[in-house]
Amino acid sequence: MEPQERIVNKAHELFMRYGIRSVSMDDVATHLGISKKTIYQFYADKDALVEGVIDIEIKANQCECTLHKQKSENAIQELFMAVDMMLDVLSKINPTVLFDLEKYHTKAFRKHNEFMNKFLYSIIKENLDWGKSEGLYREEVKTDILARFRLASTFLILNPELFLVGKHSLPNVFAEITDNFLYGLASAKGLKLIQKYKQQRQKNIPL
Repeated sequence: MEPQERIVNKAHELFMRYGIRSVSMDDVATHLGISKKTIYQFYADKDALVEGVIDIEIKANQCECTLHKQKSENAIQELFMAVDMMLDVLSKINPTVLFDLEKYHTKAFRKHNEFMNKFLYSIIKENLDWGKSEGLYREEVKTDILARFRLASTFLILNPELFLVGKHSLPNVFAEITDNFLYGLASAKGLKLIQKYKQQRQKNIPL
């Protein structure tokens, strides 16, 4: 692995685990067993390193979402795949990451927001349109409104003022919000598929 790749991957690991603000450039250097000077050869400052980490997150999410679309047989299966991915992410992420990003690293935060409002929005809306065309989602659903609602509610759970850390785990909050979203969205035909995939998940059967 190239030095720059090692640096950004380690920073990604530390930021996701401990939060961005609490991890210094010295911490990254110590965990890698290199000097801070070596990091500065590739990243001018912490802002640049954070932006590199966000690039990793965006690329990984784009790949996962594209793979879900290719592998899924229907819109509900695609949504379940996305939910499983998010549950895994939320079980590992420090809840302060998004707050730190917004407050201290505005350029990287803008890049994150652009990814959300363009790529993720289009993925969600396409799923909703697909589900409607299959008769799995209610015919009267307004996909633009629901796509924006789903996007906002997904990232809202990272707001520490709304969901106190320790009282509810992030995966549990996300699962609860998702269940209510799905059941409100699905047609009678879709509800049967939801139950099917829930049962498969409980039995650890691949979707």
